[in-house]
Amino acid sequence: MMKESFLKYLRLERNYSEKTVVSYGTDLEKFECYLKGLDSGLRLENADADIVRGWILEMMDAGMAETSVNRKLSTLRAFYKYLLKKGVITVDPMLVVKGPKRKKPLPAFVKESDMDRLLDGDSFDDSFSGVRDKLVLSVFYETGMRLSELISLNDSDVDLHKSVLKVTGKRNKQRYIPFGEQLKAEIESYLNIRNREVKNHCEAFFVRENGQMLYPMMVYRLVKQNLSKVVTLKKRSPHVLRHSFATAMLNNEAELEAVKEILGHESITTTEIYTHTTFEELKKVYKHAHPRA
Repeated sequence: MMKESFLKYLRLERNYSEKTVVSYGTDLEKFECYLKGLDSGLRLENADADIVRGWILEMMDAGMAETSVNRKLSTLRAFYKYLLKKGVITVDPMLVVKGPKRKKPLPAFVKESDMDRLLDGDSFDDSFSGVRDKLVLSVFYETGMRLSELISLNDSDVDLHKSVLKVTGKRNKQRYIPFGEQLKAEIESYLNIRNREVKNHCEAFFVRENGQMLYPMMVYRLVKQNLSKVVTLKKRSPHVLRHSFATAMLNNEAELEAVKEILGHESITTTEIYTHTTFEELKKVYKHAHPRA
C-alpha cells in the first residue's frame, strides 16, 4: 500500500526520526478511519479536497485545537505530494485546502483595582530607588508606552508645564502623550530626589544610582517583582502594563482612535484586540453577577 511506501520513504530517504514517522502513520490511519466511515470503498489515494475539508470540520467539532488539526493536514500535504511525485495521483487535493487559523491569545492585563492597590499602597519607600520604581510603574500604566520608549525618555522629552511626554517609538516615529495631575506630582517628586541625590547623571530621564540610564532587564525585573505583589499572572512584564493601560482606557469609554494614537499603533486593527479583552472581562462580570448566568 502507498501508506507503507510513504512511511518507508520518510524513514529511509528523508531520515525522519522514528517518532515522527509513527506520528505521520497515526495521522494517516485516522484519516483512513474517517474515509471508511463515509464510504467503505474510499481509499487514501482517491480522497478529494471536499473530503479533507469534511475531516477538518469533524476534528474542529470534536474540540481539537487548531494547531493539532494543522499538524494532521501537514501529514496529508506530505503524503499527497509523495503520491503526485510517484504518479499515483494527477491532482494534489491539498493544494486548495486551507487549515484553520490559529486563534491569537488575548493580551494579559492587570485589573484597575489591582493597579490601584499597588500604586496607592505602601509597597514603595521614600528612597531614590523607591520613588523611581513607583514612577516607572505609573508611567507604564498611565501612558501605555513601550519598554524601549521609557528607557530612551530624556529630560527634554518631559514637559511639566503642558503635562505632555514626547515619546520616540518604532522607526523613530514621535508622538505626544498627555498625563494627569497625579502623575505630574510623582514626576516632580522624582526629579527633586534625583537631582538632589544623583550626581552627574546623564540626559536620560530615568537613571540608576550611578547616574546612568536604566537597561531593559533591570526594568523588566522591577516590574515583575512589583506586579507579583498584587497578581498571579504568568506574564508580569512592562508590556502587560501597556495592555493594562489600553484595557483601562477602553473600559472607561475612551475612543478607540484616541487609544490608537496614544499607543502609537500604525493600524487601528492592532488596537481593536483590546476591545475583545474588555468584552471577555464583561462576560466574566456577567457570569459572576447575574443569578441565571
